[in-house]
Amino acid sequence: MNKNWIKRFALLAFVVTLLPAAGWAQERHYPNPPVRNYQSINARQREQQQRIREGIRSGELTRTEARRLETEEWRIRRNEAQARRSGGQFTPRERARIERQLNHSSRDIYRQKHDRQDR
Repeated sequence: MNKNWIKRFALLAFVVTLLPAAGWAQERHYPNPPVRNYQSINARQREQQQRIREGIRSGELTRTEARRLETEEWRIRRNEAQARRSGGQFTPRERARIERQLNHSSRDIYRQKHDRQDR
């Protein structure tokens, strides 16, 4: 009876150490990979223009801030037009560059609207 208990204990110890190792060896599979928001560049530009207009209307943006943000948006539109002229469609690199500029501009709009400077 004593040997039977030792065998069960050894088997239990083996299984307890084997199960975590089997889990580590498996690849991770994510059931729902993150979905990228493929909002069009033009839609993002319209949205950011709207945010600037709302900031002007509400007084959250000073004239200087609004002018600076409008200039930044104009540069992005110019870069987009230049990229489209060069080949009709964006290359992935051009799209990434424009999206980076739009991200930067969006952060600038947020910061200027929330910097406690009022007209």
